[in-house]
Amino acid sequence: MPPKRILIFTGGSIKKESIHEIKEGDFVIGADKGALFLVDNGVQPDLSVGDFDSVTKDELERIKRSSHEMITCDPIDKNLTDTELAFDMALDQQPEEVVMIGAVGSRLDHSLANIQMMLRGLQHKVLSSILDEHNYISLTGSSLKVQDRGFTYVSLLPLTPEVTGITLKGFMYPLQDATIQMGQSLGISNRLTGSEGSIQIESGLLLVIQSKD
Repeated sequence: MPPKRILIFTGGSIKKESIHEIKEGDFVIGADKGALFLVDNGVQPDLSVGDFDSVTKDELERIKRSSHEMITCDPIDKNLTDTELAFDMALDQQPEEVVMIGAVGSRLDHSLANIQMMLRGLQHKVLSSILDEHNYISLTGSSLKVQDRGFTYVSLLPLTPEVTGITLKGFMYPLQDATIQMGQSLGISNRLTGSEGSIQIESGLLLVIQSKD
């Protein structure tokens, strides 16, 4: 039976508290330095994957000893980032959900690539998201339930030139059949009015970013 949820810990900004996101039954993947983070915090990865060019030889040995399974690749010949390798392996298991932790950080190129990667989750009908201490990022091409996760704001940003037919329920600033074009700020800094809100769109791809300062 495939796992319902897969967590990918990767090499961006990760706080120790993110370990508490791991729940019973989760399948945990460490991508490159994300595997070292897990091992350092007493978590045994179900799978560690990457070229491991960001860890020392001693750290690599610790990862090998502590992982249920390990897959390494050549840092020169590979065409994918470590996070993308892990994401593809997660999708191959056909889970219901994939959560990437440490997928955003100081490298804007990697952060944007990881955000865009969620499109492949939609194509495989797998809910995918990115989580850190300040943001919870998800993507929809149809409808989405937004749960109160303790973040202050909910912002909507098009990932396509425009998103049409946007209808919001359970938000401080509701919308009905609205259109947001790329570059517009209409969807920034909304708020939930209760424990859950709903988003419905007719066309396009919409990033939903729950955030706090």
